[in-house]
Amino acid sequence: MSHPSWRQMTHVYGKIGLLSFGGPAAQIALMHKELVEDRPWLSETDYLRALSLCMLLPGPEAMQLATYAGWRMRGVPGGLLAGLLFVVPGALVIAALALGYAYYGQVPLVQAAFLGIKAAVIIVVFQALRKVAGKALHGRLGWGLALGSFIALFVFGLPFPLIILIAALIGYAHTVPGNTAPAPTQQRSARPLRTTLIWAALWVTPLAVVWLAGDDFLLQLGLFFSKLAVVTFGGAYAVLAYMTQTVVQDFGWISTDQMIDALGLAETTPGPLILVTEFVALLAGFAQAGVTGALVAGLLALWVTFTPCFLWIFLAGPYLDRIADQPRLGGALQAITAAVVGVIANLSLWFALHVLFDRVQAGAWFALPLPELSSFNGAAAVFTGMAAVLMLVFQRGFVLSMSVLALVALIWGMRQVL
Repeated sequence: MSHPSWRQMTHVYGKIGLLSFGGPAAQIALMHKELVEDRPWLSETDYLRALSLCMLLPGPEAMQLATYAGWRMRGVPGGLLAGLLFVVPGALVIAALALGYAYYGQVPLVQAAFLGIKAAVIIVVFQALRKVAGKALHGRLGWGLALGSFIALFVFGLPFPLIILIAALIGYAHTVPGNTAPAPTQQRSARPLRTTLIWAALWVTPLAVVWLAGDDFLLQLGLFFSKLAVVTFGGAYAVLAYMTQTVVQDFGWISTDQMIDALGLAETTPGPLILVTEFVALLAGFAQAGVTGALVAGLLALWVTFTPCFLWIFLAGPYLDRIADQPRLGGALQAITAAVVGVIANLSLWFALHVLFDRVQAGAWFALPLPELSSFNGAAAVFTGMAAVLMLVFQRGFVLSMSVLALVALIWGMRQVL
């Protein structure tokens, strides 16, 4: 692993932050290309280990993966740089979209352009799945774990932490001590108490401020999204149902339609999907106190959502190599990595179904998402076919393909409006 300069890191992580469309699967693939394939910054082993660790932690796994990679290269400052560059571009876009949405609602031409972007994302996610599976799956056990985790999530909707726990136990039990060669480790100093105190203090400070100010709405919002940051295992998809029920039914901050729009916009903007929390907070704050209230609520949601992510990574990161150096624990991590392939496949198919069909519902007996055939989006299918030709046949890059598809979709949307 090489040690890039700060300028190089800023350029690469800034690029990742600006191009991280399409949710966790696409983001994981993009970082793999930038950090492993295009540059010798992380080895394949380090990358897959880190991905397994981030899947175990609460919070957005792709953002935490970026943070870990930056931390591994340049310590805590590097982790902060990578994590912030991953989040900030998307957060700024979400803020602008949320305020525009609050004033003007849905904009057909913008949605049309996003449809082209979504089509390109379907293909880049497919490429990601193919690459990660080729690197991470070895033997019948690996393929079996990947297939099992996919079925457990996609068909039965089993809890993500349970799937990861089962995979880890299988990997632990299947590994025979002495048969696994220890991986080269890079020992790093760990100060868990100091790390916990510093980041926990940063986490609760704004909550204490709004409590002292007597702002019940902001305190309730901050506490809820803090709780969400602790229980969000497996990324945003794993907690969307709980979040929707709470913010729509329990608190009444936004409507169901607004929640669906929030998710749709978060899916088609750069950055982690959990930025949907910022969108919800902005709309709720706007309803309370206009633009000022929206900005304050959005900042608070961002703070309590992502500050814990830095805490988890800086606390757990120093122990990753030590864990992987133990044969049985390393086997557990390898099994988790195989299961993660199934998770990515689940996210990929889930995303594709929601792009190609306007209405997708859970089945009567299982969690299997069933699209309504009558809601098939022909335009999305055509754009996806164009993306496949550009990216798979002509081997064009994601940025060029996404730009072309967005432009074509925008022209198509203008014809529909006119």
